[in-house]
Amino acid sequence: MNYEEKIKSSETHVFKVVFPNTTNHHNTMFGGKVMEMMDEVAFMTATRFARKSFVTVSCDRIDFKKPIPADTLVELIGRVKYVGNSSLKVTIDIFMEDMYHDIREKAVTGDFTLVAIGADKKPIKIFS
Repeated sequence: MNYEEKIKSSETHVFKVVFPNTTNHHNTMFGGKVMEMMDEVAFMTATRFARKSFVTVSCDRIDFKKPIPADTLVELIGRVKYVGNSSLKVTIDIFMEDMYHDIREKAVTGDFTLVAIGADKKPIKIFS
């Protein structure tokens, strides 16, 4: 499988429902919860791409474009954006959908850098 095929096949889609226990006093999703979900999908995407163990080393930028209200569906999409020797960058986009209307909008986007690690918890090459 070539590089582009590997990137395409590792694209990760996760759907969640925004329940009231994940929202703040504005009835919108907590930013920290959003970041947690993004980090989890970034980890899944990196793991699916390289089949190695990864840790997150940075969140390069997260743009909250729209608040995510309770009682909506969200889709998180993870895509490998860059691959280095032992690190890779994953872009996460979050789309929100109204549960009862055909409305879909991008709400959040961000980049996460992860490093492949071995059993000794030290960086290893993604491809040998």
